[in-house]
Amino acid sequence: MDVRGTVAEGFEPVQDAFIRNFEQRGERGAAVAVYREGRKVVDLWAGTRDVDGHEPWAVDTAQIVRSATKGIAAAVVLLLHQRGQIDLDAPVGTYWPEFKAAGKERVVVRQLLTHRAALPVLDRPLTPAEAADGVSGPAALAAQRPAWEPGTAHGYHAQTYSWLLGELVRRVTGRTIGRWVAEEIARPLDLDFWIGLPQDEAHRVGRIGPVGEPPAADGGGLKLRPKPAVSAAYSDPESLTRRAFGAIDPAPDENDPAYRAAELPASNGISTARALARFYASTIGEVDGGRRLFAPATLTLARTEESAGADRVLVVPTRFGLGFMLHGPASPLFGPGSFGHPGRGGSLGFADPESGIALGYVTNGLRKGVTADPRAQALIRAVRSAL
Repeated sequence: MDVRGTVAEGFEPVQDAFIRNFEQRGERGAAVAVYREGRKVVDLWAGTRDVDGHEPWAVDTAQIVRSATKGIAAAVVLLLHQRGQIDLDAPVGTYWPEFKAAGKERVVVRQLLTHRAALPVLDRPLTPAEAADGVSGPAALAAQRPAWEPGTAHGYHAQTYSWLLGELVRRVTGRTIGRWVAEEIARPLDLDFWIGLPQDEAHRVGRIGPVGEPPAADGGGLKLRPKPAVSAAYSDPESLTRRAFGAIDPAPDENDPAYRAAELPASNGISTARALARFYASTIGEVDGGRRLFAPATLTLARTEESAGADRVLVVPTRFGLGFMLHGPASPLFGPGSFGHPGRGGSLGFADPESGIALGYVTNGLRKGVTADPRAQALIRAVRSAL
């Protein structure tokens, strides 16, 4: 395996695990980056740029990271709160008056971030064109009645998170969330990350696609067979699970340039591994002696538990802070204080303040799981062994 990049002394186990992902876990093309205390200690890439191609993954190859986008989207709202522009406990209707309809007048901003707004599904799914137009999604959610009493339970807002956070940010700032990320996060931190891919960067982005499961879970990995209740939820077209993930119907072609150019902060962020790792490193400290993104109080908000227990959409126990998944059995990160977000199929970004570790992993080979991909988990174990 032709692995390229750099590994700091002591972090060689991460390179070994990265190679085994190709040899044993069916990896096609991927990259991983790790920061420790604001300094990059791992930056590796290998395989092919396209899941179904032969061109090598390059130093600047980027991929769609699906729901790993949600962490950066949540950071936008937290940074606006940090700057005094958003009150987390204010009704969403304070900023977006049309949202008050259909029994949602008491839904507060905090509940959007913690998947407690009870809006994971739409009565009528949007077409891919409607999902991308920046108007239909917010209008549908403004009219939508909650699926349960807001605030009483949580359920993963798999797709609707895009229009809930995107419209809130637009109403508060006058900018789209993709533009805000570009100007306030990506540019200052020098991140190759986009919500809404610019045409002049399209040549860098590889094709993603499904890959088969490895023959068996290796020792120490998570079981790949879902629980019966989870399988039943994904099989039932009327379940909240299917309807939440199917809020865009038919499913969009994620390799379509039009889809990549859209701003869907729940699902279509495009990133390199080092951009994800550098972003999370900046939330817990200074990066390369430079800028820090989160003030200490904001960091506390990001990783303080707000939702925990049975998830009405994912049908497994999940834990969320303000917009970030927290370490737990369904989404193991680095340790009890870790926060981040996986992307359905494999990608992952997170930070662990206690160890100073921040990790980014992107892949073009998508597996069925929503969280806890065995390839990412193998890399986490390797980082842990290096400390």
